[in-house]
Amino acid sequence: MPAHDHHDHAHGDGHDHGQGGHSHAPANFDRAFAIGVSLNVGFVAVEAIYGVLANSLSLLADAGHNLGDVAGLLLAWGAAWLSRRAPTARRTYGYGRTSILAALANAVLLLVAIGAIGWEAVQRFKSPEPVHGLTVMIVAAVGILVNGGTALLFMRGRKGDINIRGAFQHMASDAGISAGVVVAGLVMMLTGWLWLDPVVSLLLVGIVAVGTWSLLKDSVALAIDAVPAGISRDAVYEHLQGLDEISAVHDLHIWPLSTTSTALTVHLVCSGDRIDDALTGRIVEQLKARFRIDHATIQFETGKLDCHLEPDHVV
Repeated sequence: MPAHDHHDHAHGDGHDHGQGGHSHAPANFDRAFAIGVSLNVGFVAVEAIYGVLANSLSLLADAGHNLGDVAGLLLAWGAAWLSRRAPTARRTYGYGRTSILAALANAVLLLVAIGAIGWEAVQRFKSPEPVHGLTVMIVAAVGILVNGGTALLFMRGRKGDINIRGAFQHMASDAGISAGVVVAGLVMMLTGWLWLDPVVSLLLVGIVAVGTWSLLKDSVALAIDAVPAGISRDAVYEHLQGLDEISAVHDLHIWPLSTTSTALTVHLVCSGDRIDDALTGRIVEQLKARFRIDHATIQFETGKLDCHLEPDHVV
């Protein structure tokens, strides 16, 4: 290799930094968030009032659940707004990780809420109280419209952003839960089975717990820089190793910058004596097209020196 060439060349991620930003900014769902929050705040108030008037733990449980939805929508909305802010000299990646923190906080809040609802349902088994079934049915039926309508607001973005997909799935499942409450109200009105109210409440807790546990696991994984779901590190490694110009792949790392953006750093050993600068752009585009990795930083090496960052193995 000629003397004027260095052993290592660090190349950027292929974005046009001169244009003042990145092209992978998340879609703007501010209007959807505003409508969704407004609808759900109003519905929480209605459910809480009529839950007390009808002495229905099912309605109060669903009100608590929908209050968690409001908190989740607000957290996701705030994180989406922060994610669009430009990077700074101190926060060089911007504020994208706030979307991950929002998902984690939402999961914790929901776990606390369903724990309280579950405890109250168990207590009511010991001393069942009369419930106004017709009121339960009417209010829960409104919930079907509110939750279903909110879910539709996020339908178009559910495939591109885990936060938006989570909002869509959560609201859609709430519409289904409200339908279950309607059925429970009808059965209680016809049969007088008071025990059905706490049973429905526990079913709601179980359904929410399953979704919340999944959200908690996914958000914790993102928070500790695990490879995002849907991307295989082995597949990325094999792709890079299979390039004709590359003889070895070292120090490969893949992690989330936000719920919509993924970063990669890697050391690549070139097969020849010279490093082809045009190769960087080709690899960056391939990583984006095949693996949705939109912030790749590649360091080329000639292999004349050992890579001191290469670990012994990757489990």
